[in-house]
This record gives sequence, structure tokens and C-alpha cells, in this order.
Amino acid sequence: MTMKDKGFLKRFLFAVVLMSLTGTVLATDGYFSLAYGTKSKGMGGAGVALYQNSLFGVSNPAGLVRLGTSYGVSAGLFMPNRSYEVTGERSIPSTFPPAFGLEPGKVTSDSKMFLMPAIAANYLLTEKDAIGLSIYGNGGMNTNYPVKTYYSTYLDNPVMPDGSNPMAGVSSPTGVNLMQLFGALQYSRALGDHWSIGVGGIVAWQSFEAKGLQAFGNFGMSSDPTSLTNNGASTAFGFGGKVGLLGEIISGLSVGATFQTPIYMSEFDEYKGLFAEAGKFNVPANWTAGVAWKPTSKITLAFDVKQIYYSQVKSIGNVMNINALLPMYMDGNGAFQNNPAYVPLGSDEGSGFGWEDMTIFKIGAEYQMAEKSTVRLGFSHGNNPVPESEVMFNILAPGVVENHLTIGFTQLIGKSALDFAVVHAFKNSVTGVNPLDGAQTIELTMSQWEFEIGFRF
Repeated sequence: MTMKDKGFLKRFLFAVVLMSLTGTVLATDGYFSLAYGTKSKGMGGAGVALYQNSLFGVSNPAGLVRLGTSYGVSAGLFMPNRSYEVTGERSIPSTFPPAFGLEPGKVTSDSKMFLMPAIAANYLLTEKDAIGLSIYGNGGMNTNYPVKTYYSTYLDNPVMPDGSNPMAGVSSPTGVNLMQLFGALQYSRALGDHWSIGVGGIVAWQSFEAKGLQAFGNFGMSSDPTSLTNNGASTAFGFGGKVGLLGEIISGLSVGATFQTPIYMSEFDEYKGLFAEAGKFNVPANWTAGVAWKPTSKITLAFDVKQIYYSQVKSIGNVMNINALLPMYMDGNGAFQNNPAYVPLGSDEGSGFGWEDMTIFKIGAEYQMAEKSTVRLGFSHGNNPVPESEVMFNILAPGVVENHLTIGFTQLIGKSALDFAVVHAFKNSVTGVNPLDGAQTIELTMSQWEFEIGFRF
């Protein structure tokens, strides 16, 4: 291949990836991807202490100087299965606030297949300096239920103090679509023969859309019902940073660590009546630390620990406060009173998804079968971030998966390489009481398959 041909190929791949980054997925470390880079994904997401490919800069920018000049592109096919099931008959409202029961039964999201491409380039400036550029999808949330989820026929009659019908205008389908696209420009420098550091800046683009949430506005639970739901796609931009360290303690034993700051996003203006802080949806801070060991020339073992601080982002971490959502209550005499504790959706302390921080353990192994062929195996375990008390809102975002099993394979083709990875997120469920109708329970369930192919040159 000539230099001209290589230049064309790079530009073509770059364009293809940019045009393809239009889908989203409910990723499986909460809403973060299990790993960045096909090789790391085949090892259960482990690899912060390994410089694997040009996407490594996303995981640990300190490794770029060890890579040399290289390029990579990948595409992952996500196939999640997400559902909720409501058990128990709805309560018949006789007082205010009325019970907000959901229609009993099991509903499965119609959105079941997503493409997640990525592209990266790494350039060696000197023997001690390198820069890297990566464009990739972080993850996201997507559900599309073919029903009026937040709806009850028991509430069809006017039950509000002003005689209005809180179910008026509730639409179908119900769901959300959050897409995230990141661009990372990073710099890496060698500190002697065995250690290196890396820093990088991250720019982010988000798109969000919600459907079928009118009932929360009609009940007075939103600070701005006109900016709550069914407003099409709203976009936001933001920035953050990342630092990394990579080093070899003794021959064959490496350590690595990274810290990523929160990515501070602008507000989703069309949904400032839904998300806390008038539509702000920052990407949470996270850190990863790990080790890699080569007991033989053909075997590599890796272990990582990752922490994601979902609770520090109010839109994600704030719990659903039932006592604060409704603007009025009925006193002992049957008279309506303003709720002094009223904190609606969209306010600074408004109810969110109630996600807890995640701690994820990742372990992986790599075996070089032949000179040009390598196989991988990995496992990941993380705590489910969705508590039982938060099942109501998390119908929209049932990121309850905990365990992943992965396999991977690499075949060298000249100076290039084809990488493959298969990921299975095992089925997991969370069941809790409907906080707006104690006679019902809600069960959230999710499992997922993922297939990814990568090409490095």
C-alpha cells in the first residue's frame, strides 16, 4: 500500500466512524462502557497497566509513548435485553395525593441493537514523547417501551384539586435516549526506561430525548412541565481531563493508574424540568488502578479496580424523594395545603435516578498460541448501582447488570492486526416497591451480548 493510499484509508475510516456514531446503548458499567479497545474488552476490561493498542490512551494516556505510531478503528454491536414487570393491582385513589399505580404486566424495550464505533491515532514525536487522539462513544441510556408506562386507568377521572386530569396527554411510547460522544487529545512522556506519565483533555457531546413522562408534570412534580418530556433531542457540550501513570516495578510486573475528572456539561435546556440543576447532566469522575504480570513470554495476566462516582452527579445520584415531589398534601381535615418540603424535578435538589457509586473488579488473561495468534479470557464484576428503592424512575434506565464474561482473539496480518471480542452481561434483576403505590412491586431486568471487531495498522 502506497503512502497516498494509506492517507486515503485513514481519512475514509475517520469519516465512516464519525458518520456512524449515531446510535447509543445502555452500557454495562452503569452507563459506561466495559472497556475501551477491543483487546482490553476481551480481557474483561482489564488493562490499565498494559499498553495494548492506539485506543489505550482512552484507558491510560501514560501508555501512548510505549506504542509507537499506530492507528486503530473498531465497531461494537450491542444487543441488550431490558424489561420491567409490575406486579400487584393498582390502588384506587380516595385521598390526595392519589396513588400512582402502573399498569400490571411485563414490558420489554423495543430497542435491542446498537452500533458503537471508535477510532484512534497515536503519533510518536520523539523517543520520549507521543500524542494521541481518540474519538469514541462512552455509553449512554436507551429504552423504548411500546406503552404508556407512567399511566393508570384508575386515574383517568379528574383527581387534582383544580379538577384536572393528571393522565391527560400521556403519550406512548415511553423511554429515553442518551448518546455520548467523546474526543480525547492526550500527551505521554517517558520517565526513563520503565515509567511514563500521560495527561489529556476530553471534550464531550451529549444528546438526550425523553418520551411519555407527562404524568409527572400533570401532577405538579416538575418545576417546568413544558421542559419535561416529548421535546425532541436536546444537546449539551462539556469538557474534562485525565491523568495516568504506567510503570514496570520488576521485569514482567507492571502497574498503572488513571484519574478522570468530572466532565462538566452544559444544560439540556429542553429538559430542565426533568434533570436536577435545570437540566445539567455531568459525566461522573472515575479512577482505575491495576497490575499486569507476564509469568511467561506467552502468558499475560491483568487485574483492575475501577470506581465510578455516580452519586456525585445530582441528576444521576439524587434519590426519588416522594414527600417532596408533590406541591400539596391533604391535612387531617380534608383540606389541601401547600407542601413546605416541595422540591420538584428540575430543581437543584430535585429527584434523580438514585444511582450509587460503582466499584468494578476486572480480571483477564492473554495467551499467545502462535507467533501471530493470541486468545484472551476475562471476567468483570461490579455492584449494581440501582437500589431497590429507586425502581420507579429507573424503568427508564435499568442499568442493573453486575457480571460479564468475555473472550477475545487477535490475528496478525503483516504489520496490521485484527482483534475480536465477545462480551456477555449475565441477566440480573432488581425488585422494589412502587414508591407511589405501595400495593405494587416493580422488577427491572437486563442482560446483554456484545460483539466487537477492531483493526490496527
